[in-house]
Amino acid sequence: MSELLSVTDLSVSYGKIEAVTGVALVVQPGSVVSIVGPNGAGKSSLLNAVMGSVPSKGAVSLLGNRIEDWPIEDRVEHGLCLVPERRELFSNLSVADNLDLGAFRYRQSKDAETSRTRDWLLTLFPRLKERLAQKAGTLSGGEQQMLALSRALMARPKVLLLDEPSLGLAPLIVREIFKVIVSLREHGMSVLVVEQNARIALQSSDYCYVMEGGRFALQGPAGELAEDPRVVATYLGASKVNQGDK
Repeated sequence: MSELLSVTDLSVSYGKIEAVTGVALVVQPGSVVSIVGPNGAGKSSLLNAVMGSVPSKGAVSLLGNRIEDWPIEDRVEHGLCLVPERRELFSNLSVADNLDLGAFRYRQSKDAETSRTRDWLLTLFPRLKERLAQKAGTLSGGEQQMLALSRALMARPKVLLLDEPSLGLAPLIVREIFKVIVSLREHGMSVLVVEQNARIALQSSDYCYVMEGGRFALQGPAGELAEDPRVVATYLGASKVNQGDK
């Protein structure tokens, strides 16, 4: 299977501090790939480097095209989209307007696919349908995450990058969000998700990288890592991930 997104020997530095050191990863078509690890491990820096929002060294390829020198706009145009940790919604605009801005790249064509995408997203997140006229800044945290995810999906990305989608959310909302993330595979999308909640990340992904100190300490199929004694002891506690939350 050809690689959809690949990163080779990627490094990110902030002055003399190296946040990411020579990492490599691959996202295959139709897969969910997670990166887990503690605060300060370099996870978000890596994701932002892939998106082009922070300077980096190394190679980033999308569908076989080297994109590390491309501006963010070109990366979006070719199918890469990021939902940042802070969501960065337009809080004074309505839910409907935020969704429309997600489809900005299709503004001239106004094609039927945009309408179908919007209808599909409102089916996935019926709460947003009930709040289309409401300002984004007045939504709950969970609703804002649903809107941020939906706005990104309006761009119809080939690879969706998610930075800490569970942050600050109640467990029930987290499960709802990740259920949607997993379902994106059925719609021809791949997902690269950075997540501190190792349990939900391993339950939801096909492949997982464990990041510590700016490097990947472990990697492998998510089901195998869920059984790894080091992962269990460090990230999952006493119970294994495949036992689920009870």
